[in-house]
This record gives sequence, C-alpha cells and structure tokens, in this order.
Amino acid sequence: NELTQVRQQRAVLTATSNRLVNKMFTGKNISIFYICRSKYGIVLDAGSSHTSVYIYKWPADKQNDTGIVTQHDECHVKGGGISSYAGIRGGAAKSLEACLEQAVKVIPKSRHHQTPLCLGATAGMRLLNIVNGTESQRILKEVENKLKSYPFQFKEAVILSGQAEGAYGWVTVNYLLENFVKFGFVGQWLNPGRETIGALDLGGASTQITFETSEKVENESNVMELKLYGQIYRLYTQSFLCYGQDQFLRKLLAHLIKTQGVKPQVFHPCYPQQFNVSVRLGQDVFDSVCTKDYRPAQFDPHMTVTVVGTGDYRSCLDSVMQMFSFGSCPYSKCSFDGVFQPSLRGSFMAFSAFYFTHSYITRLTSKTITSPDEMAEAVQLICNMTMDEMVEKAKQPERYMKNVCAVSNFVQVLLIQGYHFDEVSLRSISFQKKAGGASVGWALGYMLSLSNLVPAESLGLMKALPSGPWAGILFLFVALLVIGLGYLLMIYRNTRTKEDMV
Repeated sequence: NELTQVRQQRAVLTATSNRLVNKMFTGKNISIFYICRSKYGIVLDAGSSHTSVYIYKWPADKQNDTGIVTQHDECHVKGGGISSYAGIRGGAAKSLEACLEQAVKVIPKSRHHQTPLCLGATAGMRLLNIVNGTESQRILKEVENKLKSYPFQFKEAVILSGQAEGAYGWVTVNYLLENFVKFGFVGQWLNPGRETIGALDLGGASTQITFETSEKVENESNVMELKLYGQIYRLYTQSFLCYGQDQFLRKLLAHLIKTQGVKPQVFHPCYPQQFNVSVRLGQDVFDSVCTKDYRPAQFDPHMTVTVVGTGDYRSCLDSVMQMFSFGSCPYSKCSFDGVFQPSLRGSFMAFSAFYFTHSYITRLTSKTITSPDEMAEAVQLICNMTMDEMVEKAKQPERYMKNVCAVSNFVQVLLIQGYHFDEVSLRSISFQKKAGGASVGWALGYMLSLSNLVPAESLGLMKALPSGPWAGILFLFVALLVIGLGYLLMIYRNTRTKEDMV
C-alpha cells in the first residue's frame, strides 16, 4: 500500500510538471538556441556564367531593424547565366523553373505569401546591357513575369551595379564572421565591437574590392554607406568590368591573336606545353564587348583557330601584365586603369573564383601562399607542369586545368601589382568558399539589407532567447527543480515513517 501511494504521488507530480511544460510550449517551434517563428527570403544570383538560388530565413522579430539571417537552402540552375539566353525567347525564364519549384517545397506553405523574392543580375547582364539594352530589358521582364507566377512576394528583378555587388559581398563576409552581431551566452544578440574585414570577389565577368576606410575617397562613385544593426559603415568599393575570370581569359586570347596575327595556329604561353584546343574567332573570342579593343579590322567570325600551349611562365606573366594599365593615374594613388584606391586596411576574405584558384595552386604545388615571392614560385611551378601532371595531381579534367596557369598569373598580378598587397597584407587574405554554413557572395548581404523592408511581427515564442523569455525558461527550470526536491523529500519522509513503525 505504501509503495502504491508513493507511485501515485510520483504520477501526480509528473503530470503537474508536464502540464506546466505543455502550457508554456504547446504549438511552439522549439530548438536549443533558436525558438521562434521564422520568415524566409529568396535571392536569385544571376551571374554571368550561371544562376544560383539562395533561400534564407530569419526570426519573425528583428535585431535593430535587420533580420538575423541564416542560409536555409540553395539550388544551382542548370545551363548558363540568363544573359546567355539573349535572342532565345522564354529560355531564361524556363531555366529557373526547377529551382523555383524546389523553393516552393522547402519553404512552409503558410509563409509563401510573406516570402520576399528577388533577382539580382550581375556583370553578364551589365555587359549585355551595354551591347543591347533592349534585349537585356526583355530578359529581365521575362524572368520578372516568371517570378511573379510563383506564390511568393515578388520584390524586384534588377541589374546590380558593380559597386552594389561589391558592397553586398562585404556585408556577407562580415556577417558570417560575426563582426556585426554575435549571439551572447546570456541569450542576447550583442555587438562584438570587432574591426570589419575587406571583401575580394572574382566572378566570371567582373571583380570587386570593398573595404571600410577612414581616408578621403577622391572619387565619390567609390563611396557607399550602409546601415546595419544600428551602425553606419563607410566603404570604399570598386568593380572592374571585364576583369572577371572568363572575360579576362577571352581578353588574353584576343591579345595573343592580335599580337601573332589571325592565322590557323596561335601559340599560348599560359597553356601547358603541347596542349592544344580549337576556338572560333567570333563566338569564343571577339563576340564580347570586353575584347573590342583587340578585334581585328577584318576577320571571319566562323574561322577556327588552333591554340597550342607552350608552358612558358615568364611569357605568360608578361602577357597577363599587358591586360592592365599601371601608368596614368589622375588621383593621388590608384590601383590600375586610372582607378582611385585608398590604402588597404585590415584583413580580407577572398571568395568565388579567388577561392578556386587558390585551391588549385595549393593542391598542385603543396605550398602555402603567404608572400608575393611564394606566390610567384608556386605559379611558376604550375606553368611548368604538363597537362598530365596537372590532371593527376588535382584529380580534375583537362577543361578545368588548361586555364590554371593563366588565371593564377592573373590573380597574382591583380592582388600584388593591382591592389597593392605586399609581404604583410597578402598573408591577411583568407580564401573561403563557405563560412558559417552559408555560401560567401553578395546574395546574403543583399538579403540582410532587403530584410529591413520586411515589417517585424510579434514572436511566436522568442528570438535567440532575449531577456523576457529567458527569464521564463529560468523560472521553468527552478520550478522543476523545486518539484524534484519536493518529490525526493516526500520519499525520504515516507521511508523514515516506515522505519519508525518498524
């Protein structure tokens, strides 16, 4: 009887504690650090070579008018960038369908109508807009209509300026490194008071450099101010159109053809020795606004030319150097092509094609790049390799290896001669593909800024355990502790009573 009584008392205590927990948490989405209703956002990064779709989420309430955003999902569109569908009606819009359908599935249906959806086109569309503004606007309208056909809250489909692309990349880098806001132990989002770091982005058609500066920026077009988490940041940002990886390789090939003359065979010092490939003068070389300065007065765009590699590091480096202009500077100091640049400040993160190039260099040479001399030595080793050696060491097909020498030299010149990284500052560059589980690029920074436009709403339960709900959790813990102690005390008294009776 006494044992039965104890069991009944324990059952009552357990039921009481369960009712208390259910009353506080029923219907809530609970995890250890993130207990709230979420909102979602979709950004389509329409690059020059491909389009990526990123899905982000953030708490329903916001920190100083900016959402605490994390990457929820991503999808890579098959085929080329939307600019590659110039002249192909319906092609750009159709290419996006599979990834948009994936977004419909991974975002809760109840949140569809509140989910902002936007597309930002970068250098590929900037180039098309220069050549054929009517066609670029037609493609934008086409994809806009496609996006509007989905159950999301369409915001915009725009061509981003190079400066905006660079600035949003800087936001992404510093957000992922928790330089803006950090989750504190006591359940609060805190400003960590850290120095921001610069961002280096290398895409297919352009490259960007962005960093915070206190110096006077002599060209006002290079200044951008952003407000995030209640702080104002003053940035220097510059985008170099036609200096992306793909367009640079076109320019280099165009330069070699112009120098050697239009003939059936052209020698390429940056290709591995004896490697050869056939290209068409129009489609593969001169049908780009970036190669117009190298275009011969007369040529057959359908003509096929065989490009033969010679694997000559010095000649390759000299050819790459000729792609830049380091002479005239209308300001107190410049990077290249007469563009103002203040002194470098702090550390930097390099991503996109910078990351892949650095990865190939270290994989092929097993060298750590911490100085200009080490970089030059590593690049020279790569340019002296045969194609078979490169394929064997990198475990990658020829189509990726053929340009490693050229792009490595390009990155070397861009960073050291162009941006003026030296023995000290070069080692401050961190080459990254992802950070904090999110892809590094401009899209997350864009969503952070866009989330300022999303109205805040009341919490389902809490965001990152702020002070009020944190106190509630603490109260629950204390209550359960008291109940547990009371239960143990009751068992102890029953045991003593039983002993006294004996």
